[in-house]
Amino acid sequence: MRARKPDWLRVRAPGGPSYAHLKQVLRSRNLFTVCEEAHCPNVGECWGGGTATFMVLGEICTRGCRFCAVTSGDPGGRVDAQEPENVAAAAAEMSLDYVVLTMVDRDDLPDGGAGQVAACVEAIKERTPEIIVEALVGDFRGDEEAIDTICNGRPDVFSHNVETVERLQQAVRDRRCGYEQSLEVLARAKAHSLSPYTKSSIMLGLGETEDELVATMRDLRRHGVDFLTLGQYLQPSHRHLAVREFVSPEQFERLQNLAESLGFSYVASGPLVRSSYRAGEFFVRSLLRGKPDKRVASDDGSAQSRGQKVGLGGGI
Repeated sequence: MRARKPDWLRVRAPGGPSYAHLKQVLRSRNLFTVCEEAHCPNVGECWGGGTATFMVLGEICTRGCRFCAVTSGDPGGRVDAQEPENVAAAAAEMSLDYVVLTMVDRDDLPDGGAGQVAACVEAIKERTPEIIVEALVGDFRGDEEAIDTICNGRPDVFSHNVETVERLQQAVRDRRCGYEQSLEVLARAKAHSLSPYTKSSIMLGLGETEDELVATMRDLRRHGVDFLTLGQYLQPSHRHLAVREFVSPEQFERLQNLAESLGFSYVASGPLVRSSYRAGEFFVRSLLRGKPDKRVASDDGSAQSRGQKVGLGGGI
């Protein structure tokens, strides 16, 4: 029997003219969003706030992580050549100002799909240069060339999720994933000549301890990670891992304070925070628009107040 959700996890069902319009745009271009595929509780709020997470390379993932609602299987090497242009056109038509590009794992492709993700980033930037783009990618089995390909596409943020603490990796993630492998992916991206901001995310409520969470945060900082999101794991169906604990908002606030003390540039921590949730657009935008290379045009956007528990860019 699935545990009853506490009141702080109850959200209003998505709806309204804006939500319906965005859904129509996506379907007309045969695009998928992790907002829908992963049953995210914040889809209505994010779509209404100018942020969406496109899931590229199809809707079938070659891996089978035990927390994830995305369909597992064999895509058979199929890639939609029109996807980069369709994503770029949809982002422009939806008037987005922050786009998160996430992906299914594609172990069936020689480059793991890195070239397609980079092409999507480049197409968005070419059509709408002012849009901030975050690439939330898989681990490519640690392939450094694939990681470099993503960075060469010039995303503003390179994001990859460790998902959980080291002890729980095998129980939670596909066997082809790995804690050290994920840390090395993040370090490789940070070491790239373009030095994108890097971000990762941790799910809570799977049986981890606070000491393990702090150790994971320290490991992420040691590998150069700038942004961190912490959110509650929610069981997508009875076939997925059960929730071991519903972490209270007060506990999330304490963890945010701990993470901030470790030196992350920004921490989003709360029960409904997802790595795709609102993408921390105000704070991240203000950081990116202060970068020397001026890849994104300047405006008067300011950081959100610390009291707003919002997330940064896909995966919990």
